[in-house]
Amino acid sequence: MDLAFFAGVTLAVLAAVLLAAQNVLIRVATDGGDTSDAVVVVMAVNFALVVPLAVVRHYPDYGLSRAALGSFAAAGIVGLVLGRICLFAGIRTIGASRTTPIVSASTLVAAGTAVLLFDESLTVPHLVGIALIVGGVAVISWVTAAGDRATASLRSVGVSLLFPVAAAVFIGVEPILVRIGLDSGTPILVGLAVMMTTAFGSYTGYRSLRGNAFPTLARNPHARWYVGAGVASTIGLLTYFGALASAPVVIVVPITHTAPLIVIALSIVFLPNQLERITWPLIAAAIVVVLGASLVTLSG
Repeated sequence: MDLAFFAGVTLAVLAAVLLAAQNVLIRVATDGGDTSDAVVVVMAVNFALVVPLAVVRHYPDYGLSRAALGSFAAAGIVGLVLGRICLFAGIRTIGASRTTPIVSASTLVAAGTAVLLFDESLTVPHLVGIALIVGGVAVISWVTAAGDRATASLRSVGVSLLFPVAAAVFIGVEPILVRIGLDSGTPILVGLAVMMTTAFGSYTGYRSLRGNAFPTLARNPHARWYVGAGVASTIGLLTYFGALASAPVVIVVPITHTAPLIVIALSIVFLPNQLERITWPLIAAAIVVVLGASLVTLSG
């Protein structure tokens, strides 16, 4: 086996585990912690780990045109601010094991947007993948509604499901904006740095208007989970792009799309039942969504 290929597969596995770990850590952090605090701390960790690396690695030529700067900045707002707020809110309200598979439907949004904007065509594998995603998400919605029926109204469950669905929409639009920036020749690390700078700056600016730009981490019992999620998400993103640079997309994408299943496995092992209720229908639906998301992505 080629060393670069082996490294790519290893990085893809690591990326899937770390991105799953981020969601599990957020589930623990928001059990009594604040979703907004979690978002801003994760952004701060992203910024601190990626921006200096990009500045040093690509100095003095960062390959940023005005169009690329605008597209990456927009991607930061859409994906890292709006998408992450909805993702973390979904994890807090219905759990990581239900939110993560639903957010995998972002591949459906990305494919649909690409068809509209870039005149790409839908193939039979696309349609099969879309059907699998829709069916899997429908089952997860049913499992969530059935599990919460005794303690919550159907309307409140429906409102809770809006968070992961909205996250899927925002996170699905993000790669389209990233693609526009990358097509202009900007290195991905520089693009990530712009995204993370925009996200962190805009969200802390918004919070400062509300009188609390950054939470106090000293003696905060949830701080270690916030920071841990930030480290996991940052290294997960870097290893994902490292995997894509080392191994074929057809190998990397299916591996990283197993993150929802890893979330379920981590939840079974590490989280108490009152935080995450894992059922066989949920596991089956997550597998169906993972297969559909991989099929849609690989058919692009």
